[in-house]
Amino acid sequence: MDKSNNNLFSNFKNDFPASIVVFLVALPLCLAIAAASDAPLFSGLIAGVIGGIIVGIISGSALGVSGPAAGLASIVAASIHELGSFEIFLVAVVVSGVIQIILGVIKAGVIGYYFPSSVIKGMLAGIGITIFLKQFEHGLGSGKAEGVTNVFEQIAWSFVNPHIGPVIVCLVSIFILWIWQKEFIQKQSFSKIIQGPLVVVLLGIVMSLVFQQIPSLTLAEIHIVSIPSIKSVGGFTKLFTLPDFSDITNPAIYVTAGTIAIVGSLETLLSVEATDKMDPQKRITPTNKELIAQGAGNIASGLIGGLPVTQVIIRSSTNIMSGGKSKLSAILHGIFLAVCVLAIPGVLNLIPMASLAAILFFVGYKLTRPEIYKQMFRQGVGQFFPFILTIVMIVFTNLLVGIGLGLAIAFIHILWENFKTPYHTELEGADQGKPVTMVLSEQVTFLNKASIIHTLDELPDGILFIIDANKTKMMHPDVLEVFEDFIFNAKTRDIRVETTGFESWTEDSNNLTTEK
Repeated sequence: MDKSNNNLFSNFKNDFPASIVVFLVALPLCLAIAAASDAPLFSGLIAGVIGGIIVGIISGSALGVSGPAAGLASIVAASIHELGSFEIFLVAVVVSGVIQIILGVIKAGVIGYYFPSSVIKGMLAGIGITIFLKQFEHGLGSGKAEGVTNVFEQIAWSFVNPHIGPVIVCLVSIFILWIWQKEFIQKQSFSKIIQGPLVVVLLGIVMSLVFQQIPSLTLAEIHIVSIPSIKSVGGFTKLFTLPDFSDITNPAIYVTAGTIAIVGSLETLLSVEATDKMDPQKRITPTNKELIAQGAGNIASGLIGGLPVTQVIIRSSTNIMSGGKSKLSAILHGIFLAVCVLAIPGVLNLIPMASLAAILFFVGYKLTRPEIYKQMFRQGVGQFFPFILTIVMIVFTNLLVGIGLGLAIAFIHILWENFKTPYHTELEGADQGKPVTMVLSEQVTFLNKASIIHTLDELPDGILFIIDANKTKMMHPDVLEVFEDFIFNAKTRDIRVETTGFESWTEDSNNLTTEK
């Protein structure tokens, strides 16, 4: 047992500085992900606070950090549009939390293991492309075009109607993020504390103030972050948006909730797996407890106007690299976010949307970087085709269709592999009077029925056919029935049949006999 977790404050000297770094990384990401989700920017900050404090307290993960996730951004944006309002969407967030708690209680923490990696990687890559494509309106400063029907029309309109101020901010920000990843910067000690997104946000504020003195570059209201303050809304409680439960019977709410719960749980479980591998102490996160923690977080976030939360690898890995030792660092980062939102909203409202767009360009690119495509291609058609299909359908339809078709193709591939490999049959020498042997594998399921029937039908007449089930540990009754029918009709083809290893499968059958 890890003794460091016996006392939450036992590693305070390590967790406190790590929490500051995680906070500085999380702040711009919370705003950027809210922007990518077409949701109020304040909702991203609420999710960051909830993910840090509520999920941090309940979670059994020592180093995982939760908050709004890029992987849910496209789902959130589409759902808000489909449901008609952000308030109704919040109901789906609350329900998704209830679903996640149920998943944790019934010990469904292994759910991630049942999704093929090709579909999961395709899902993340498709989400990355979607996030990337949606940033041009902010990066070019055009704002949303009226009457457009898809993201490609919006991109075309944005290129025709750019605003020079945001374009400069975005290009400079992209350059900063690019150079910040270079080895000569990463070798510097300050880069571990001052992350690229923070530099981009601070530089964006400076450029925004400078551009106010240059009429042709001045940023308009739509180009700047807008976060409510206690003073502007007339009270602390009015900062929060409450869910609208009046439409609770709407089936679309539950479809959205199920989607958020499944995709959010998958992203969490993937992050948990990666975080545990990076943990210097190699602690293992209880996945069922993590689902319960995420569910509680989503209920809390949805009730006060926040985005859905998941455990996220960017913040979790930052926590590890910054020397975090326990979940206190995640909790403290949430507290710092809350203090920042309440104390300095005026400073946050100087951040250009183009700075957040640049951050999201990089987030989207990392989710769908070329190395992933090369890796999947090298793994063969069985992996690459579901991967590509999932991406294409997510980009051109929606996430549910993409995942559904990707899973369908992956399942068909599994059926095909089962069709080919449930047994081995050696036909060489059959024309010379040598016996033909079918050696069955350990698992013979109903999925193998079609291929076995095909092989039996193709056997030459007048042979000695041996069916060897000595290694078989499980045989489906449908397959057993196929062999019974074949033996019954074999004499009509002058085929002599011998069976071995069928004793445990033929207790209730009189038709499957062994000839000597």
